[in-house]
Order: sequence, then C-alpha cells, then structure tokens
Amino acid sequence: MAYHPPNSRDEAVATDRHDILAHAREAFDMEGGLVYLVGHSLGPATHNALDALHQAAHYDWRRGLVRSWNTADWFTLAKRTGGQLARLVGAKPAEIMIADSVSANLYKLASAAGSLAASSDLIVEEDEFPTDQYVIEALAGMSGVTFHRAAPGEGLGKLAETGGVLVHSLINYRTGALRDMAAAEKIAADCGGVIVWDLSHATGVVDVSLSKAGARLAAGCTYKYLNGGPGAPSFLYVRKDLTGKLESPLPGWMGHARPFAFEATYTPAEDITRFANGTPPILSLAALSGALEAFEALDISLVVAKAQALGDLVTRRAGELGLDIRSPLDASKRGGHVSFAHPNAHEIVRALAARNILADFRAPDTIRFGLSPLFLRFIDVWDAMDALADILETKSWDKDEYRKRAAVT
Repeated sequence: MAYHPPNSRDEAVATDRHDILAHAREAFDMEGGLVYLVGHSLGPATHNALDALHQAAHYDWRRGLVRSWNTADWFTLAKRTGGQLARLVGAKPAEIMIADSVSANLYKLASAAGSLAASSDLIVEEDEFPTDQYVIEALAGMSGVTFHRAAPGEGLGKLAETGGVLVHSLINYRTGALRDMAAAEKIAADCGGVIVWDLSHATGVVDVSLSKAGARLAAGCTYKYLNGGPGAPSFLYVRKDLTGKLESPLPGWMGHARPFAFEATYTPAEDITRFANGTPPILSLAALSGALEAFEALDISLVVAKAQALGDLVTRRAGELGLDIRSPLDASKRGGHVSFAHPNAHEIVRALAARNILADFRAPDTIRFGLSPLFLRFIDVWDAMDALADILETKSWDKDEYRKRAAVT
C-alpha cells in the first residue's frame, strides 16, 4: 500500500485502520496509553524476546546449566542470530556476526581495513556519533597513522584524497540524514579507499542493501529499531570474499578455528567467526533472536514507506509550528527519526514525558522523534504533535522541575 501523511485526526484514525502493518504492533509488550517516540534509541520489548529470554534463563541456564552449550545450541547462537538479521541489511547469512559492541566492532573493522586500503590514513567526520570519533582517533594514535577529523560532509572528499579508511554512518544520529551508500562506495573504489559503515540508526527502518551497494565492511547496533533490548550485542558485516583476507586486531578464543583445542597459538577461523572474541552473551542473544522474529514476515519496503510517511507528518506539522527542523524534508533522504531545535528542548521533552509521550533530547538544543513503524500508529504521532503544539503555545515547559537533568538524557 501507499502511505500518505494524514491531514486530520480523523484521517490518522482511518489510515491506521487500513494499515497493512497494523498487525506488527501486536508483537510488542507495551504500556497502554504510552506514545513511544524513542525507538531509535531503545526499542521496546517484544513478546517473543521476553519469551526467549525466559526460556534461556529459566530453563537452559537454570536447568540445563553447562549442558546447554550443546543441548540448547548456545555455541552457534551468535551466527544463527546473525543469519536472522542478514536479510534486513541486504547481506548473506554467512556475512553477519553478532558480537561485542559497536565501539569494539568499529575498532576491529577499521583496523582490519588497513590491509585493503591504498593508505593507512583514518578518517571520521566531526559530526559523527562520538564513539565513532573516539575509537578511530584512538586507533590512529595507537597505530601511528595519520588521523583526519573532516568537516561535516567532507569525509568522502578526504577519502578520495588519501585512499584511506573512512568510518561513515549511513544515517546521521542528530539529523537523521541518509547517505547514498552506493555512491560513496563508488568513490571508495575509485581511490582505493575503504568505508566502514556504521548502520546503528539505519537497520530496521531504511532499505540497507550492503551487497547491492558494494559495501565491504559494516557494524551496527541491535537495540534500536531491532528491539534487541538494552545493551544488546552489536553486529558486524564482512563481505564474504574478504573474510579470509582480514585479521582481527583482537583475537579471542571464540574466534579460533578450534576453540576447544586450547592451543597456545592463534589460528583464526576461516569464516566470519574469526571476528568473535570472548564468550557470547547468551541471554542477550536469546532476547535479540526473539525480537528479530517480529521482522520475519514483513516486507521491508512497507516498513520504510510507513516510516517515511510518519516522518513527513512530523516535519509538516513541525513546520506549521515554526520549529527549526534539522532533518531532511525529502523522505527519501531521511532515516527513521526527525530532529528539530528549540532553545528549551530539554524542558519540552520533559513536558512531553509528563503527558506520557516519550521523545529524546540531544544537547544542546535538539529534540528527536523516533518513528519506529512496527508499533507506532499515525494517531500516536498526530496526538504527540498536538501535545507539542499545546506545550509550545502555553509554555507549560517553563517549570523548574523540567530544568533538572537526569544522568541520562
């Protein structure tokens, strides 16, 4: 079906009534009356994720104990879960591994990419997510190679100039701007450079086609639109023909070709398992595996189309309110969240929360509305924008209690 942003509350109700993805909401165990606009930060729990976690904790661990490495097949869970995720990023199951955090995986991949690139230079843009910048600058310092912190939008130019390694987010975490992966990979191929993609804000809400775009390396998190749960492990992607050519800078026993031979010297596994390190987090993997079941019967093109229409609804109404919209207005160039700025952004987010509408704040002045299409309805977003309009008109955000900042914002 074609999605169009509604022009009234009644239209929003009607759009939801005919939404072909309406059934996807049933997969989630959510509080009634809550409008959750933070799925781009932490996705809500699905029934299957909670059931899988219960099975892993109360039966496989509690009763099976160490036997469950074999009887519950814990040993292959990371690879099997990677296989579930592969379709969502346009990759082959053998090209995806679930392991560690995004920070660790970016470090591993950027280090390994040096053997493929024309130069050893490491590049990151100054508006990338902070962990990307920290990791790459530290890697450059430890490796003794040249580090470039490029201005926003100039990373590809620096890549073309140096033929080095660029860590590049497919979607900007602040603005939601979506990059052209295929065009970027063409630049990398022409200059002999390598791009390590950060898919953290993209997977599960935009069309990610790693193989089709010619991507070689990528990492991303699973607790945002994939709903894997707080601290869910990251995933990494290595194009299959490159796996045997790359070495992880963090060899661990689970990446060994024969981990239970307990050999003194390291022999990397022949497949993507070579990028594993220590013992996998079984409980988190179980929850993630259960969460990914919510996507199994879904057409990702419909997921993308609904996310775009929800975003168009937000940008249109935010424009009517005179807000400073920081996200692309063209839905084809935008990911799953819409950002706008206001001098009192923190207080406004707190005022929304008081009405059971959860959005998020990013310092110094940004409000982000995450539009996760599996569980959000058009009426949810319409009502959230009505509430925002009322908060701005009445200045009900102007309270001392809303100025106090928690440790996590």
